[in-house]
Amino acid sequence: MDAVIFLEKISIDPPHEKIYQRLGFKKQTTAVPPEQKHATDLLIHEAAALMTIGGMLSRLAIKHNDGKEIGLSGGLTFTSQKLSFFLRDCREAVLMGATAGPAIMEAIQEKTLQNNLAAAVVYDAAASEMTDAALDWMMSYLNQNIRREGKTLLPRRFSAGYADFALENQKMIYEKLQMNKLGVKINSSFILLPEKSVTAISGIC
Repeated sequence: MDAVIFLEKISIDPPHEKIYQRLGFKKQTTAVPPEQKHATDLLIHEAAALMTIGGMLSRLAIKHNDGKEIGLSGGLTFTSQKLSFFLRDCREAVLMGATAGPAIMEAIQEKTLQNNLAAAVVYDAAASEMTDAALDWMMSYLNQNIRREGKTLLPRRFSAGYADFALENQKMIYEKLQMNKLGVKINSSFILLPEKSVTAISGIC
């Protein structure tokens, strides 16, 4: 417990359906012409090839949760009624982070400068959804491990910047997960760089 697990190379397939949804296509109502689908799928796979998806996670004991403030082992304290309620039945919290790496952001900028906005938009959507899918993969990975302990992970996760859980909390998560070891930085506005990097919290019950 408290140790950080680094998953330097997470291999996942692009979640095509979610990427198309992010691009504005609705499964039941939007018909994608075959030529456009073929071109879009090629761009999605180009984007996936540019990503080096890495993740990190850490299990922390919940020392106290009074409905407003959550104290975790390692000296972390978060103030958030919504997060407190989210973790109300848990004795442990899990901090997790994922990044798609810098190459995809450089490619998005390059496509934008070339005025190839169609490619830039698809690259961006693919990177966003694959980074999010990396968190899904990590939650599944952790769930398989803790089942042996008779425990289960909450099916959802909670991120800094959501509801009353201030974005500034991301700095504590970033530092605890040592995300700098995977090349991720955090700026003065608590935004992670490269941009396609995310953090989240879930709970173990």
